[in-house]
Amino acid sequence: MSVIGWRVHGDGRRTEPGAVVAPDERLSWPRTIGIGMQHVVAMFGATFLVPLLTGFSPATTLLFSALGTVVFLLVTGNRLPSYLGSSFAFIGPIVAATASGGQSAAVGGILATGVLLALIGLVVHLAGSRWIDLVMPPVVTGTVVALIGFNLAPTAWGSCDDAGACSGFRAAPVTALVTLLAIVLAAVLFRGILGRLSILVGVVIGYVVATLRDEVDFTAVREAAWFGLPDFVTPTFEPRVLGLFLPVVFVLIAENVGHVKSVAAMTGKDLDPLTGRALLADGLATTLAGVGGGSGTTTYAENIGVMAATKVYSTAAYWVAAATALVLSLSPKFGELINTIPAGVLGGATTVLYGMIGVLGARIWVQNKVDFSDPVNLTTAAVALVVGIANYTWTAGDLTFEGIALGTAAAIGVYHLMRAVARWRGTSQEPASPASVPGGTELER
Repeated sequence: MSVIGWRVHGDGRRTEPGAVVAPDERLSWPRTIGIGMQHVVAMFGATFLVPLLTGFSPATTLLFSALGTVVFLLVTGNRLPSYLGSSFAFIGPIVAATASGGQSAAVGGILATGVLLALIGLVVHLAGSRWIDLVMPPVVTGTVVALIGFNLAPTAWGSCDDAGACSGFRAAPVTALVTLLAIVLAAVLFRGILGRLSILVGVVIGYVVATLRDEVDFTAVREAAWFGLPDFVTPTFEPRVLGLFLPVVFVLIAENVGHVKSVAAMTGKDLDPLTGRALLADGLATTLAGVGGGSGTTTYAENIGVMAATKVYSTAAYWVAAATALVLSLSPKFGELINTIPAGVLGGATTVLYGMIGVLGARIWVQNKVDFSDPVNLTTAAVALVVGIANYTWTAGDLTFEGIALGTAAAIGVYHLMRAVARWRGTSQEPASPASVPGGTELER
């Protein structure tokens, strides 16, 4: 579906109707506001799942999401359309850090991650992005994304304490199953934007079912004020949890670079020179979130879907989306309404969501034609995935490194070690197994 109407340039000139609306152009303001509202709907489900799963304030997360989007638009010179929502890569580190050091320690980890990403963005802007491809080839990037998703899998199933209170899918299996089925069916029943928002649709349906089953308590909603500032959290820095967060930088780099390339492909413009600015902007937005208690941010694929559906790439629509999110974040009643989403609904949604994150890593391999007959690629992914999924843990003094951090280190370390030795020994082209030799194995022959 494309938006039919007159495109209006910044200087007020009009062009042919029905054409693509470029980042530096806009529709009439009523239509621009409508597209902006679509972007809010697109980011809504994913952005709110992160604070609900980590115990963060939804209103605070939404506030810094809006401010982060403004920062992104300003730093990229209003040339790269994007909405910055909550990054799922932070879920595991936030949960682990909160359990050991409290929410303030988790916020400190987010802030540190943002600072590192901003520094990397500055380096990329000055020196180019070629070195990113050398340090993080597709086999490494895909593996890191996959292990983050699969590392979270046990959280989707949930656990029960001694008092019998359960989390995740186990909290309310019927509601969770309905939510899961609704997400699965919505993805294939609906076309266009509604199909792309299958998780949001499933959460809404699950929420209705949970309400009918008397699993939702609206007391806090009734008592909350209509307008007010969200709750802020002051960050603290604990070395033992920082190791949990720094690997997230690799995921944020991959997501931002992928976003730039996707928008470039859709608009037909060369946006590679903006890669450094995009990384810097997301780093600054994540740093800002870490200062006040919001979740770390990333560029959202959900909003790329809106642009693909509407053919409107105008950054003006993202200014509208940011303004709308900002207004919603200043309503405590709205924040408490989000907080009423019960554990069963979240369990059903995360069963799909965490699996999707894991499979997205595999999609990176497929899209980049990663050759797993090469023992370097095969071993890199194999070792790192087991370390991440099994949640290996290593403590060194005050520092604790868990599955995601160790898996990321394994992916990078194993790849570059094996590649260096293979080049030195001239074994790079040897197949990974006899099955890949022409003619097959002795048994096959």
